[in-house]
Amino acid sequence: MAKLELAEGVAGLPRDEWNALVGEDGSPFLEWDWLAALETSGCLGPETGWQPRPLIAREDGRIVAACPLYMKGHSEGEFVFDSGWADAAQRAGIDYYPKLLVGVPFTPVTGARLLVAPGADRGHWQRQLAEALRELCRSNDLSGVHVNFCRENELEPLSDSGYLTRVGIQYHWHNAGYESFDDYLARFRSKRRNQIRRERREMEKQGVTIEALAGDAIPDDLFPPMYRFYLATIQSRYWGRQYLNMDFFDQVRERFRHRLVFVVARQGGEPIAGTFNVAKGDALYGRYWGAGRALRHLHFNVCYYAAIEYCIGAGLARFEPGAGGDYKMMRGFDASPTYSGHFLTDPRLSHAVARFLEAEREEARQTLDWMQEESPLKALPD
Repeated sequence: MAKLELAEGVAGLPRDEWNALVGEDGSPFLEWDWLAALETSGCLGPETGWQPRPLIAREDGRIVAACPLYMKGHSEGEFVFDSGWADAAQRAGIDYYPKLLVGVPFTPVTGARLLVAPGADRGHWQRQLAEALRELCRSNDLSGVHVNFCRENELEPLSDSGYLTRVGIQYHWHNAGYESFDDYLARFRSKRRNQIRRERREMEKQGVTIEALAGDAIPDDLFPPMYRFYLATIQSRYWGRQYLNMDFFDQVRERFRHRLVFVVARQGGEPIAGTFNVAKGDALYGRYWGAGRALRHLHFNVCYYAAIEYCIGAGLARFEPGAGGDYKMMRGFDASPTYSGHFLTDPRLSHAVARFLEAEREEARQTLDWMQEESPLKALPD
């Protein structure tokens, strides 16, 4: 007999059982070590507006399905923006908060959201989880549940349960079998190729060296500078909000180092900028960037060019640098769709959002078509 329940957090669940749900091909940000580090370091909790309450299903005491679920008191740190919906709800006299969110905190990376153990009936459990999330909203007077950055193949069970589909756009780099960075540059038309070469030469002119370090090659003394770089970015933006702390960086150093790839820029031997990246399978994911000095073209070189060069050398197929940034397209990143599912309890709000999303999906489709046509990369030979 299956039993569905809300847990107090991922950290209190069996590590091996949770990771079995994620699988070897699942997102690294869903793994127990990452989510537990966010919880036990104090980055999550009622005081931050991110209260972890994973939904789990057990059979014979074993976890067979789950959702990374959070009670939210705001819409910050989600990267699927619904502030307009919250404003509309307020005008209609509907309490929008608290709400439920299925996803990974502060992480705009696609991954499974309806997790099912190997050997279990995936379709059955996906529907069970989608329905259970709806019932949680209804029985607790919550405005709705938002399943952010889900996989495309999860849209059908969500849609069948009355969830609305939202389409967003990110920019991803794809490896077309490049043997070197120059091989990659050859894909560009001459104007863009020469511009990238000039931006790369600027580092040498300023005495900056850049290297990528992965796993055990990352020295312990590089974690404090990476944390300072993260803080520098947060503090430089009026909308920035610090969620991570040094304890989190210490914990991922101890338990998640095998997934990490740091790109660090040095000037005179001193680290002056860096990116915190995560690798799993055939993909690299860019997460945090920061710099202690403002140098011309430093951002492009550290965040993009060095990461692409690392992917080529390591034979990785894909690099997802994060949300936003149309300028990524001009540096060879392809516009790619992202998906989310939304269930809103109040039928008035649901109908209004449904009309909005229909128009937004069409706009996204047209934008993706246009960006594919305007890509700076030359077409690959048949």
